[in-house]
Amino acid sequence: DAAQALSQRHSDGSLLDENFNIALEDQSGQKVMFGSADDMKALKMALMLHQKAKVLIKKNMYKEALDVLMMSEEAFALCDNKLIERVDNVPMLQLDIVWCYFMLRDVSRLEVAGARLNKARVGFELSHGKDSTRFRLLQAARHADLALYVRLELLEGVVAYYNGNTEKARGSLSSAQSKYMQLQVPDEAIAMLTDMGYDARASKRALKMTGYDIQSSVDLLCEEREKKIRRREQDIETQREIMEQRRYGKTPMNKAVDMQKLKGLTTIGFEKYLAAEALRINENDAEKALDLLTNPELNCALQSKIQSRRKRPLHVLGAGPLGAGAAAPLAAAAAGNAPPQIPDLNAAEGDNQEQLANNEEEAANNEAEALPNDAEAGANEEAVNQDQDMGDEAEEEDLIEEEAGASHAQGPVRDVAMENELANELTGDALDDYDIDVANEGQAIAEYLSLLESAAAAASSS
Repeated sequence: DAAQALSQRHSDGSLLDENFNIALEDQSGQKVMFGSADDMKALKMALMLHQKAKVLIKKNMYKEALDVLMMSEEAFALCDNKLIERVDNVPMLQLDIVWCYFMLRDVSRLEVAGARLNKARVGFELSHGKDSTRFRLLQAARHADLALYVRLELLEGVVAYYNGNTEKARGSLSSAQSKYMQLQVPDEAIAMLTDMGYDARASKRALKMTGYDIQSSVDLLCEEREKKIRRREQDIETQREIMEQRRYGKTPMNKAVDMQKLKGLTTIGFEKYLAAEALRINENDAEKALDLLTNPELNCALQSKIQSRRKRPLHVLGAGPLGAGAAAPLAAAAAGNAPPQIPDLNAAEGDNQEQLANNEEEAANNEAEALPNDAEAGANEEAVNQDQDMGDEAEEEDLIEEEAGASHAQGPVRDVAMENELANELTGDALDDYDIDVANEGQAIAEYLSLLESAAAAASSS
């Protein structure tokens, strides 16, 4: 439920409850936007669940991980197949599912394991290219995916072994062993990089992905450091943008003001707070907002509405589920962190502030005097009036609820702890999925090769 709620809010343009945004990125760190809102929602939910399962796998909680992986698979199934067939997330999911089967020693799923491994191999070939040629090109000839193929070929060998296909089992296991040996990094190489000031774990990862080449490893480490700096800057900008969106409030359909459209309107000369309000009451329709802003009478009416709102006393919500979260943006504004031209919005426009009910009648009269009467401006005039009516009704309801001690929370109750846990597990590290500790794989390869040798020796002696 937490993954579904997060993916919903971070895909449909809703005003976010948290100070972060979940976005899809490619391996170079660029944001990816494709498909419908439903596709984006399903994909984000699938990826969050998959990441949660990976964390459980690292904790050796394979049964719990398997349950989460199945939910992730269901979410991936909701995506348009054409959108995901050329990325390796789905084949990696199949591989993780079979790995859980293996670690749980669940031989009863042998047949389905073979089918999933076939899907994984086909998926990797589509996304990585034949013999990983496309992947090598994207990764500057690095072998970042080597550990994936160690696990894949090990599992293919195990399935073949239990199916009685010893030749295929031996071939797969021998290939897996060869790749496994390539991932055994010499301590001397790690020491050289740590002497240069790099972290030991990051150094080992870089060396594994570059075939122990020191210069290539240094280049990779520098690239990753630059990405982290850029990501930190982007995170700060995202937090600033979310806080700004909260000050503008929600549209009538409970969406956030579209910051890209707002930027477009401010670029051509409109004041930001005015353009934001025009977008808000017009449900982010840039053309309607522009019509309103370029109509002198409607523009004047909108400014009067905002000015009258500024003059009304405000109060902060008290204790309750949203108390702490609501106080934070107000504290920032009081400290001078908010631009002075951005208006404080009422309860119908944001969760942070409310107007006092005893000023509503006076404000409505002021707005009635300011609004034009010509027929040409009728549509936008109605939007301005209707929005104020919605605001007044919402304020009255909120004040009644607050006086009665009722919760101010809207919509379903959020599992904030689980949402934060899911979000924190999204590292944004494109190489993290390929950085697999193959110690267990190495032991399993040796074990099954030994079983094959023993079987061959027994057969020859008989």
